[in-house]
Amino acid sequence: MRILFVWLTAIAAVTPPVPTVTTPANYPEALLAERVAGQVELSVTVLADGNVGEVAVVSADRPEMAAAAIEAVLKWKFTPAMRDGVAIAARIRVPFRFEAPVVEEVEAASEQSGGDGREPIADDRLPITDGRQPIADDRLPITDGRQPIADSRSPIADDDQVIDVSVRGKRRPPQRAVSDFVLDHDILNAMPRQNAADLLGSAPGVYVSRPEGDAVAQEIFLRGFDASHGQDIELSVGVVPLNQPSHIHGQGYADTNFVIPEVVRSLRVTEGVYDPRQGDFAVAGSVGFDLGVAKRGILSRTSYGSFDTKRQVLVWAPEGEADETFGAVALRETDGFGMNRGSRSGSGIAQYMLRLGQNTTLLMHVAAYGARANLAGVLRRDDVNEGRVGFYDSYPDPTANAQSALTSRAQASATLEHTGENGARTQLSLWLMQANYRSRQNFTGYLQRSQQNPTWVGRGDLIEQANDDFGLGAQASHRTQTRTLVGELSGSLEVGLAFRTDGIHQQQNLLQAPENQTWDRRVDAKIRGSDLGAYADATLTYSTWLTARAGVRADVLYYDVDDALGNFIPTFQRATFIPGFRRTALGIASGPRATLEARPVRGLRLIASYGEGYRSPQARQLTEGENAPYAKVHGMELGAAYQPPGAEWLNASVALYRTTLSQDLAFDAAEGALERIGPTTRKGAVAHLIAQPWSWALASLSVTYVHATLDAPPAASAENPTPAFTKGELLPYVPPLVVRGDASIQRPIVDIAESPLGYRVGSGFTFLSKRPLPYAQFGQTVALWDASAALNWRFVELGCEVYNLLDRQYAASEYSFVSDWGNREVPSRVPARHFSAGAPRTVFGTLTLSF
Repeated sequence: MRILFVWLTAIAAVTPPVPTVTTPANYPEALLAERVAGQVELSVTVLADGNVGEVAVVSADRPEMAAAAIEAVLKWKFTPAMRDGVAIAARIRVPFRFEAPVVEEVEAASEQSGGDGREPIADDRLPITDGRQPIADDRLPITDGRQPIADSRSPIADDDQVIDVSVRGKRRPPQRAVSDFVLDHDILNAMPRQNAADLLGSAPGVYVSRPEGDAVAQEIFLRGFDASHGQDIELSVGVVPLNQPSHIHGQGYADTNFVIPEVVRSLRVTEGVYDPRQGDFAVAGSVGFDLGVAKRGILSRTSYGSFDTKRQVLVWAPEGEADETFGAVALRETDGFGMNRGSRSGSGIAQYMLRLGQNTTLLMHVAAYGARANLAGVLRRDDVNEGRVGFYDSYPDPTANAQSALTSRAQASATLEHTGENGARTQLSLWLMQANYRSRQNFTGYLQRSQQNPTWVGRGDLIEQANDDFGLGAQASHRTQTRTLVGELSGSLEVGLAFRTDGIHQQQNLLQAPENQTWDRRVDAKIRGSDLGAYADATLTYSTWLTARAGVRADVLYYDVDDALGNFIPTFQRATFIPGFRRTALGIASGPRATLEARPVRGLRLIASYGEGYRSPQARQLTEGENAPYAKVHGMELGAAYQPPGAEWLNASVALYRTTLSQDLAFDAAEGALERIGPTTRKGAVAHLIAQPWSWALASLSVTYVHATLDAPPAASAENPTPAFTKGELLPYVPPLVVRGDASIQRPIVDIAESPLGYRVGSGFTFLSKRPLPYAQFGQTVALWDASAALNWRFVELGCEVYNLLDRQYAASEYSFVSDWGNREVPSRVPARHFSAGAPRTVFGTLTLSF
């Protein structure tokens, strides 16, 4: 009989349906008190257009589980079954296994869904057979390859086998505040995304700009913090931290340009520091990129558009492997939208998930990236207004046109995770990273004087910065099972360790263009910095309506600095010693993190959060034996999230927050880096709404308001006798109001050759109010509208992406400082407004092939 089935299959030339979009089932809320395990088996009809049709229950241990399984599978999408190249309807069998849940994990999964309207990511996305395809309905014949034949009249196979899939969500740290969001694939792809920075723009209160070109890290604003290149946001890809401590261009420098958006499965944005797992630089919050490819096969995406921009992406996600297993390459080249803005870059990422048993996995990750870009620099706004230079130009000066940046990064990690039968979890991760950075930028024109030979002056303020960083680290954590303590009170405990060490070599010089001769040396230092952190996090749950999470984190920070130019000797001074300043320092940063959550009625969650975090110091600013003066942050938030019962497609949240920082940083144009400005306070509110009334329509809206002020001015110094900041003034560069909206629709239009022709449209809107600047200046408002549209048929999609659709002329960043570019008869030493131009309307055509 099996030989006959194989023969019939070959004649019919049938290929089975393949899932392309899957949603795991949630453990039924009604069964949380019982915490029972069970199984459900569904018979699912996959229509010729790839959507799910009739769903029937073959067997179910509990009706609540059957309802949860049906709700999940109705959201699935498939490549339809094919017979002789024609799409046909087919029936398959989909099994689910509901594990007896660990209370906190079920809550965490529910919270993530409630926070952003999306479902948690499953440990195993698909029911798996030997061929990694869905199992055929028991009314369908099975071939030797275990593939279903799409014919409901076929006889029953007696020997088909099922390898069940667990539907319990992949564990993430539980939600610590209302402003703890997980953005999944649907939200991230509502708008066109050319790079990882574009992905961040969908998070509430986040605005991302690229004022320094394609080879320099983006500038991130998050609810009242100008995080510059990462100083106030802890960024990570999986277990690998992106922030680089003591980076010469900016403390906590984090370049996300190597992340390929096509392989980002979800994005977790935690606004605030309320989780003990958050470490260095989690001042405004933290962002974690979760990589994975749900749609298996090969994807090729080719884009071409404005300014001769070319982008090629190739993703390979082998069939039969977990979502975490893939390889991806991205290449990009552009002439840029104005003078001196051309760039080239290449990025590669590969991952492999290896199962070492039923409950143990090993995830291996490697990535490499390189980019070089010419930089246009900044312009004085009065020079543009008076016609001396165009809005998208750079100054016609050798020192301005010599601006550029080169960066590279390579990283690797391995993560071993074991889940016990009782719900306990143990994880061990190792990672290493090599990052190189070199830039040449001129912000002030011709103002600098050589410190080593003061007779040298006016040769151009072209600052060359170089930073080489080799880092390695490890993380380990163990989470106990949830135990019943007294009555309805249950609890669990997680403990963890984190360690990183960095060997850094950095230099800063002044160059004279066009020969790029060094005419002043400012920095030449070698730094060994290490951070050893430990945390404990306890969770107590009373019944199903009250949860308390409390923990503490402590980090030991130690530094060894060899500053070759410390105590330098100017040429006019007689040498009596050898230049150099070597010192060591150590500091301890510790603080509590706590969250109290109440669920008084169904669908409503009230959350109060408090936490103390830190930012490590710039190592070169330390003195011998100093108690490393890390910046201390105190944050608190009170918020509510609501998901109407029976309307799971709608989620709304609102939160009030207050954050104080003991030592803030702001951009200093003279040094092209960040300098201390004193303690600051931020008070504000954030509201977020997300709706998906139909499976084919999605919309989200966020509004963030902040009042950010300086509590005390920085102390005067010999280098800066008159600081540009005063007590009580608004913090520079921080927009008080940020609004972000996204919407997308994806629908079929008509069948062509028995395959559906569909369309996809998306739109995104960003608004920033006027940004305060130093010296009582204000920048302009920013209002941007992006849009995309695409047609898809079978394995082909043809699309168009438009950024800055209305072609608004706007500044990516604005500053206020003194400059002199030699284009005026009478040079001015009065601070003037400067800006880096944002891109004009940019159009891309995209061809995507999926196999």
